[in-house]
Amino acid sequence: MQDRSTQRATTRICIQCGLFLLQHGAESALVEELSTRLGVALGMDSVESSISSNAIVLTTIKDGQCLTSTRKNHDRGINMHVVTEVQHIVILAEHKLLDLREIEKRFAQIKPLRYPRWLVVVMVGLSCACFCKLNQGGWDGAIITFFASSIAMYVRQLLTHRQLHPQINFCVTAFVATTVSGLLLRLPQFANTPTIAMAASVLLLVPGFPLINAVADMFKGHINTGLARWAIASLLTLATCIGVVMAMTLWGLRGWA
Repeated sequence: MQDRSTQRATTRICIQCGLFLLQHGAESALVEELSTRLGVALGMDSVESSISSNAIVLTTIKDGQCLTSTRKNHDRGINMHVVTEVQHIVILAEHKLLDLREIEKRFAQIKPLRYPRWLVVVMVGLSCACFCKLNQGGWDGAIITFFASSIAMYVRQLLTHRQLHPQINFCVTAFVATTVSGLLLRLPQFANTPTIAMAASVLLLVPGFPLINAVADMFKGHINTGLARWAIASLLTLATCIGVVMAMTLWGLRGWA
């Protein structure tokens, strides 16, 4: 009976490990690997898992006894701090420095690291401005890109805080970025500024991490999860394009020549 309760607790902590990773942007192979390593470190004979874009199913096997648990996945946003913390806990468990109860306490104490909003806005603005400058946009184009992308990032943060649907969020943010950069380009002071500034101002909406994870999942055999992530990233890209086209059509803006 004691072994059964221990296996049940181990199953619960293993699937919590996998869920933490899946919720915060880890690739499927890493989710599977770390949850398996944790289960083996805690005395299980083997750990089997099935991962999809919105759920995880995990089974622990000990002396021929199987226990299976399922958890629904709710996306918490990409956060490598959480992924790193989970990896650190698994390594400590493998070195027998943490027991089951201590691992549960460590998991309960994990809090996603969030940078101040103003810092994210400024850094996103600077990164987009640098891209514009590196692509012959000039200093005037970089200034336009900085203001447009900073305002757009602030709008994106507000919409995310209100838990607006991601596709609508991306569409509205792209509309704002294109509107601000396009209208600034109409000013006499920026009459000769390259329109690359408009393109650079929406770079903050490129779903690079989901696309990288999608390709990594498909290359490592997690085809269904990879295709699901690819589809989500494609929908976000489509929403961005719709926002850009809406702004250019509404205000009659120049194209990205």
